[in-house]
Amino acid sequence: MVNAVQAIRRGLVVAGLGVVMAGCATSGGAPAGDGKAEVTAAAERLRLAMIDPNASTLDGLVAEQLSYGHSGGRVDTKQSFIGDLMNGKSDFVTLDLTEQTVAMSGDDVALIRHALAAQTNDSGKPGTVSLKVLQVWQRQGGQWKLVARQAVRTPT
Repeated sequence: MVNAVQAIRRGLVVAGLGVVMAGCATSGGAPAGDGKAEVTAAAERLRLAMIDPNASTLDGLVAEQLSYGHSGGRVDTKQSFIGDLMNGKSDFVTLDLTEQTVAMSGDDVALIRHALAAQTNDSGKPGTVSLKVLQVWQRQGGQWKLVARQAVRTPT
């Protein structure tokens, strides 16, 4: 009889933990399963849109209040970031991201860090770039948007 009671108690504890964990997964109004996978997918869409620029796609991935910091100190707004990609002032021939990590801050903010290696053709001038990057993403209106980005040069 004691073993049966212990088994029931264990079952109730496991069931209770399941309910608590399910509640944590959906707290803050975000559907279960959202978060890292979604923001990672948005970051990948942005990477691809920077190689083959499309103004509409870029507009949908970038927040109105974008602060896009370059390794040389220049800071772009949403308009200048998209404009430079569309007119070829910033031209990524290749854009590879490695060592990527994603850290969630609640349900609606994500910090992405990665190493960036690219072949560029900025304003028709070929070049290469190797950077470490921090991106800050926020869920706005149900969509992940890049709010801030800061790059630093990789030591040579």
